[in-house]
Amino acid sequence: MQDQPPVPSSVSGVSMSQVEAVNVELSVVLGRSVLPMSQLLKMGRGAVIPLDATEHDEVWILANNHPVARGLIEIREDRIAITVTRPADVYDFMAGAA
Repeated sequence: MQDQPPVPSSVSGVSMSQVEAVNVELSVVLGRSVLPMSQLLKMGRGAVIPLDATEHDEVWILANNHPVARGLIEIREDRIAITVTRPADVYDFMAGAA
């Protein structure tokens, strides 16, 4: 992402320590799928759900269920990581764009 201007130590009477104490839930969306309910109800352990994405597609990064960025999946040793590549376009996310 681009360099951001310095953030003042307080914004509208809220100190930065208060802002920094806020927890944000991050989620990563790998892809989407549309299935008939009958197929979904038949699924059990080991079922495979096909997604509309390939291994090299960008993923969506959500903060509190709101799209904030796009990224690429990386495997680092035994962990999966996401490298942020660009800001998200909320309209693309809502339209289901890959």
